[in-house]
Amino acid sequence: MKKITKIFLLLGFLFVSLSLAAQSQGDMRINEFLITNTNDFEDDFGHKNGWIELFNTSYGTVNIGGCYLTNDPSNLTKYIIPKGDVLTKIAPRQHTLFWADNEPFRGTFHINFKLEDSQEILFVASDGKTIIDRIKIPIDQLDTNISYGRTLDGIGTTDGSEGWQVMERTSPSTNNEGVDSVPKSVTIKKADPYGIIMALTAMSVVFLALVVLYLVFKQVGKHNIKRSRQRSVVSMSESSKPKATNVSAEVYAAIAASLHAYLQSDDNHDIENTILTINKVTKNYSPWSSKIYTLRETPQKK
Repeated sequence: MKKITKIFLLLGFLFVSLSLAAQSQGDMRINEFLITNTNDFEDDFGHKNGWIELFNTSYGTVNIGGCYLTNDPSNLTKYIIPKGDVLTKIAPRQHTLFWADNEPFRGTFHINFKLEDSQEILFVASDGKTIIDRIKIPIDQLDTNISYGRTLDGIGTTDGSEGWQVMERTSPSTNNEGVDSVPKSVTIKKADPYGIIMALTAMSVVFLALVVLYLVFKQVGKHNIKRSRQRSVVSMSESSKPKATNVSAEVYAAIAASLHAYLQSDDNHDIENTILTINKVTKNYSPWSSKIYTLRETPQKK
């Protein structure tokens, strides 16, 4: 019983450890940002401003409430992300967007600085000291409505030398990979505008499937016929064999004795085997059956 309790406690400890590790604020990354916004994504007030996108790289929910965003390395606690907002709990492998409009009174996701006059963006842990992620802003490479983001979500260096790219088509609150790629449906439509190739492909698949099914069922039928024939041959051969009977030795001994007695000389046999002899059986007298001895006296007339 004690061993089972220890095992359950160990499993519980491991589960809590994994849960805490999965919910670490250190799994958050600055994923994409836009400096100048004149014709891009709008906030909930209908205004167009620069924005910063964070990405949760883990497979557990991370609460970023209490963390900080700043554009000043000497002031790591410039903007604190408010605690108690359910929207600060970032689901696994999901994004969240902060508006760099210098109007924090508009809500949790409106920070107190802009990106036009910034050189760097930093994301700081809730202790106000640990820098979780940072990225230098390549101002000379970015134009209006052009963002800068990671090629693959959450992957890339902090100095922007690897894993980052200029994105002419922004992707706020969504995956960066494939945002500029042409959809496969469009590619197929260009290659086969009348659907002839698609129709031939579909018919070929159906035809091949029917051929495969025919061959499979044919082989299965042959196998079943062969098995049934083998079973019938075996049953016929078994029925033609004489069945052995389990006769005890006593039966054979009785038969042998009878034959031996029958084949002996005629002296041992009654020659009057066809004559029926009836002998009279005398019955001895018993006083109990006499009428003179009764329990009651015969009535007499005087």
